[in-house]
Amino acid sequence: MARDAEQTKRRLLEAATGEFSAHGIAGARVDRIAAAAECNKAMIYSYFGSKEQLFDVVFADATTAFFTAVPFDAADLAGYTGRAFDYYEDHPETLRLSTWYRLERPADQHLRAVAEANDVRLGEIGRAQRSGEVPGQHSPVQWLVLVQALSAAWHTTNPELGPRLPEARSARRRTLVEAVQALLDRK
Repeated sequence: MARDAEQTKRRLLEAATGEFSAHGIAGARVDRIAAAAECNKAMIYSYFGSKEQLFDVVFADATTAFFTAVPFDAADLAGYTGRAFDYYEDHPETLRLSTWYRLERPADQHLRAVAEANDVRLGEIGRAQRSGEVPGQHSPVQWLVLVQALSAAWHTTNPELGPRLPEARSARRRTLVEAVQALLDRK
C-alpha cells in the first residue's frame, strides 16, 4: 500500500506542476490535477491539505531541484548566470512557478528553503567581495538580484520581441554571461 501512496503522490505532484505552471494558484483546478494524475481529488486534500499547500509543496520541490542542479559559486557569478539560464531553458515550468509564487503568495509567507538559500548565497558573495573575487561596487543583495534577473531575462521578455530575439540558445546564453562578466570587470 505504501508504494501505491508514493506513486499517487508523485503523479499528483507531476500533474500539479503542469497545472500550476500553466494557470497559477488561483487559476489551477483541483479536478484537472486529479484527472491528470488519474486519482480522486479527495486524495489531494488527504495528502496535501489544500490547493495552496499543494502549490507550496510543488514550488518547494522545484526550488530544491533548481538549487541542487545549479550550483552557486560567488567567485563565478557569470558562470552561475549561464547555468541558471540553462536550467530555465530546460525546465521552463520552474520560472513560471516562481512567477506565480511572487504574484500570488502573501509577501509574509516565505519558503524557508528559499530564504536559507538566499542567506547562504548572500554570505558567499560577501566573502567573495572581502577576498577581492567580486568587486564591491554593489552590495551582495544587488549582485544576487542582478544575476537572478539576467539569468531569467530571455524568458521574461515581452513576446512582441520574440521575432527579434537570437534564435540560438548559445547566443542568448553568451549575452547574459558576458553582461555579468562586464559588470564584474567594471571596478
